[in-house]
Amino acid sequence: MDASERAGARPPERPAPAHGITFRAALRVWMRVALLSFGGPAGQIAVMHRILVEEKRWIGERRFLHALNYCMLLPGPEAQQLATYVGWLLHGTRGGLAAGMLFILPGFLAILALSIVYARFQGMAPLEAIFFGLKPAVLAIVVEALMRIGRRALGGPASLAVATAAFVAIFFLGVPFPAIVAGAALVGLAAGRWWPNSFQPVSPGKPGEDPAEERTAIPDDSVAGAAPSWSRAARVSAVWLTLWLVPLAAIAMVFGRESVFWQEGLFFSKTAVVTFGGAYAVLAYVAQRAVETFGWLEPGEMLDGLGMAESTPGPLIMVLQFVGFLGAYRNPGPLDPVAAGILGSVVTTWVTFVPCFLWIFLGAPYIERLRHQRALSRALSAVTAAVVGVILNLALWFSLHVLFGELREERFGPLRALVPEWRTLDLAAALISAAAFLALLRFKVGMAATLAGSVLIGAAWFLLVRL
Repeated sequence: MDASERAGARPPERPAPAHGITFRAALRVWMRVALLSFGGPAGQIAVMHRILVEEKRWIGERRFLHALNYCMLLPGPEAQQLATYVGWLLHGTRGGLAAGMLFILPGFLAILALSIVYARFQGMAPLEAIFFGLKPAVLAIVVEALMRIGRRALGGPASLAVATAAFVAIFFLGVPFPAIVAGAALVGLAAGRWWPNSFQPVSPGKPGEDPAEERTAIPDDSVAGAAPSWSRAARVSAVWLTLWLVPLAAIAMVFGRESVFWQEGLFFSKTAVVTFGGAYAVLAYVAQRAVETFGWLEPGEMLDGLGMAESTPGPLIMVLQFVGFLGAYRNPGPLDPVAAGILGSVVTTWVTFVPCFLWIFLGAPYIERLRHQRALSRALSAVTAAVVGVILNLALWFSLHVLFGELREERFGPLRALVPEWRTLDLAAALISAAAFLALLRFKVGMAATLAGSVLIGAAWFLLVRL
């Protein structure tokens, strides 16, 4: 033991990896990402793109979109999985755990606190005032990110056609997200065989830009992580399946299989493996089962939970935590209702997100080593284009709900569309969103300052005019 250890000094941090980014520096950035991750998957992807690609330059455009493509193929919240993937690229398993867990933590704590207030008081006017200006600002961030990503990802007519087709398929036809991704991949493979130049890899920047702009901490041609193998896959699967299933077995032993905790653990475990397309794709299914089958919520309360999830940082799928809290709060068994609600929140969150880490840690090494295969690159370039269309769908869905008080669904043969009631246009929200967009795009105001200013203006208007 040396003198510093005898004196009780803290041991030095591990040496930084080859890219030079220390784990402590990464933790600070992941916490910042988590605290700014409002607005559902489109807003969260926008935040990560802005910070990781544009500002910090930790990874390049191609690497970011390649990771996003993989995460969009998985069940579960793609934005949280994207954070886990990039954290794994930077610092291995501990980096992925830190990024993924920090991405969840602020939202978990916020939803838990709001769920307790909701269950006890059912009145949230002060919260509405605080967050009234937040949603329009998030909308501006989403639109700006969509423009940036689309400008770089849509490099030709073929990519633009796939993005347009993906948007039409999901917005007007309600085609399931996995079918859109599979169709785009098949188009990319076929086009790559007969028209090799139709889908080119995404460029990290515009032609003629300063070459320094293309330098990133993790070079695009590097390969991260240990080589994939059957033994590694078996170890990863064993660890994460144990973490997933053993707590469920303990709940069954302690509370019994008739308890709400076991029902929630089992139901949301099933949900975790079928939630392709993110939170929007699963909300209708969860709402129906939670209201009609289990009786955990009243019909309108699911929308209240969705509003909480949209107004707080973290994945939109955190609305499931609200469902888990209310279900346990109203069926507490031997526990105090609040204690039961907290346990229901923890169980629901645990079984929702543990599988996400399994998918990333199991599959990422394979995806890394397939990045430079030409056939896969063409297929993923087409998927990238389809993802732009999907993000446009999410951005439009979000904008309609932010700017209009009432929407109706119109059908024209096989087509369906959400049509706003123009008389319900929220002019204040539209003006705040336009101002935030100008601040970001024209005056280059920072994201945090834009969000803070929008919150202050929105809260002041809400308190002075609406109340």
